[in-house]
Amino acid sequence: MTDVIHLLPDHVANQIAAGEVVQRPASVVKELLENSIDAGGTSIKILVKEAGKTLIQVTDNGKGMSVTDARLCFERHATSKINSAEDLFSLKTKGFRGEALASIAAIAHVELKSRRKDDEVGTCIKIEGSEVTSQEACVTPVGTTICVKNLFYNIPARRNFLKSDSVELRHVIDEFQRVALAHPSIQFSLFHNGSELFQLPEANYRQRIVNIFGGKTNEKLVPVEEDTAIVKIHGFVGKPEFAKKGRGEQFFFVNDRFIKSPYLNHAVTAAFEGLLKDKAYPSYFLYLDVDPKSIDINIHPTKTEIKFDDEHALYTILRSSIKHSLGQFNVAPVLDFDRDASLDTPYEFSQKEITPPKVEVDPNFNPFKTEKSGGGYTTPNYRSDKSAGSWQSLYNGLRGEGTEIHQGRTQVEFESDEVTGNLFGMKDEGEAGGTTFQLNKKYIVTTLKSGILVIDQQRAHTRILYEELLKNITVTSAVSQQLLFPLKIQFSTNEMELLKEIRDSLEQTGFIFSEVKKDSVEISGIPTLISESEVEILLEQLLLDLENEVPGAAFSQVDTLAKSLARGMAVKSGTALNIAEQQNIVNSLFACKESSLSPFNKPVFITLTVDELDKKFM
Repeated sequence: MTDVIHLLPDHVANQIAAGEVVQRPASVVKELLENSIDAGGTSIKILVKEAGKTLIQVTDNGKGMSVTDARLCFERHATSKINSAEDLFSLKTKGFRGEALASIAAIAHVELKSRRKDDEVGTCIKIEGSEVTSQEACVTPVGTTICVKNLFYNIPARRNFLKSDSVELRHVIDEFQRVALAHPSIQFSLFHNGSELFQLPEANYRQRIVNIFGGKTNEKLVPVEEDTAIVKIHGFVGKPEFAKKGRGEQFFFVNDRFIKSPYLNHAVTAAFEGLLKDKAYPSYFLYLDVDPKSIDINIHPTKTEIKFDDEHALYTILRSSIKHSLGQFNVAPVLDFDRDASLDTPYEFSQKEITPPKVEVDPNFNPFKTEKSGGGYTTPNYRSDKSAGSWQSLYNGLRGEGTEIHQGRTQVEFESDEVTGNLFGMKDEGEAGGTTFQLNKKYIVTTLKSGILVIDQQRAHTRILYEELLKNITVTSAVSQQLLFPLKIQFSTNEMELLKEIRDSLEQTGFIFSEVKKDSVEISGIPTLISESEVEILLEQLLLDLENEVPGAAFSQVDTLAKSLARGMAVKSGTALNIAEQQNIVNSLFACKESSLSPFNKPVFITLTVDELDKKFM
């Protein structure tokens, strides 16, 4: 019998390794950025075309490579970071396994230009599918430039799994932000299809966060600082009132490396216990410095998960330091909720001599006399025109609601309880006299020939608005209400890219954008169904829904847009409706194409037949 086990060819092994390292264009951006940082670059520039599918170019001003190093860096497991297995437990660099460039070169066209400071000329190497096509000397500035073109050109199946450009670009921006937040001392810039997305100058941690997420972020940040033998923590958490409904602004960095840790995330959430609204998540940018020997980075291919020696102690320290910061900056409530800080005794009064208070008494003071302008006192006579003996006349005219007692005196108003003949309080639950009434400010109850119909008012209104919005987006334009003063709302760069993508659809629903800048929009008109105070909340929820849905096709994006807007604009449970509003919801609901289900596939109404009611009384 012949042998069945054989060694894989190098190019096949490289493509298999690339499947672990390179999942999408964002993976290439991450690996190349980390290499530039390890090379000592202080200014890094990224150029991306078609979300990285066509071109990813990373240029740095690091120390560069020699001719031999430039050729050797594309070999598998070729690295300058470690020499022995023990070095894996004292890592202070980003990359260390020597797989990134070899994996990228196996599935793309790669061009490398690099020069060291002492060399007169640099080296240019071109590789296609792990094969070196050319290597020659070239003129290039100090540092390294790597161009990755036509990603997955030789693996069309992998290329077909990539999402739309907008989705892939969001992943690229996410990876860029994670690296940029960890290294504020390095200057970064990111360009997509020739337009500038980020220009981040050298800064401190707070400035870097503000430069990435917008100027309004500065007022939301609460500093966190803690130094122990186990871990050194510094960074910022967001104030509870600015908590978002998504987890977009949550970042952990361990030794300047972005990580994901549900366990540590739970510690942060525990520190905010009692301060957050339902389904709201706090923002945090936390940097943890630990001994490299106490963590294991090499447990995940993308190195976003690491293992700690003493997770429990880390959990406790992190939670305590965040609670301390929230209390220190008066973010967390104190025991005395009515305490006025302005009434606290100043510190300089601690050494002041105590003097007993002086009490002065006026023996001639009479509280029943009023002082005259010329001196002396007179007894007030409130009803001088009436005889004191005719006491019955004091009550004349007091049955009215605002009876004047005397000329020039204040008016007295009397409230009367409203008496109703309704035994079960129908006025509170809903108005009687129509074909519908409201139950518990949540359900609309109406009658049928065969029984009773109970409608969930919020789900019903969501269904009505959903179909109306779909019609407006795809067929006709909605009516807008003009704002007297334009509304200016700030967003992060990622959110602005998404907003520009759906701008046309939003304008069809009734929004009017008078100005769209790099990090903010100015809205001069809004749909008639929403109020000005709801616009920012509605748009934030919409962008969050679109990010979570990750829409690929245009139709699914429009569908998500209509669902999110309908949910935000619909009348909420707990809102009192009059008879006309109740009947309008009932009539509009049964004019919909699909009246029994909400856009989120939840039942809108239930029916109770007479037979079912009869069984309840048996």
